[in-house]
Amino acid sequence: MPRRRQPKDKSLMANAVWWFYIAKLTELLDTVFFVLRKKNNQISFLHMYHHFMMPICAWIGVKFLPGGHGTLLGVINAFVHIWMYTYYLISSLGPQYNKYLWWKKHLTELQMIQFCIIFIHQSQAVFRQCSYPKPITILLATQAAFFFYLFGKFYLKTYTTLLKKSVAENNNLANGKLKHH
Repeated sequence: MPRRRQPKDKSLMANAVWWFYIAKLTELLDTVFFVLRKKNNQISFLHMYHHFMMPICAWIGVKFLPGGHGTLLGVINAFVHIWMYTYYLISSLGPQYNKYLWWKKHLTELQMIQFCIIFIHQSQAVFRQCSYPKPITILLATQAAFFFYLFGKFYLKTYTTLLKKSVAENNNLANGKLKHH
């Protein structure tokens, strides 16, 4: 049976964590683009807190723990961001592409699933005997829970309001009361 090939450089994971950190820094440009496009309504507490905490958590990973237990967070987050930036790309192509953006609500759901997975993954390290630092697992689990709360609040505000508005419009249409603008 052939031997498993060991990487020549054990810092491969450390490099991946470093690139994740750089990605978190470049994501700060979201805020710059919102300001330049005068979309200040998109600069919410959720947005600012998320963009403030993610580089800090990523820096802790790069500086002190570049590998191991904490890297699942980066893998899942990178996957979610691929879909998120695909959504942004399509939405930037113009209004004629709006018909392809039906999945925005599901993107938020994917983000919330991400936080659940990260919370469970980090929480198990708190209660198991492992060498991963407990304060870091508590920080990451707490952040995942708080992000879930913030994104959940956004989800309810955004999609239940839209749902109520859509139901009201459908009722008005059925009753012949829909006003044309």
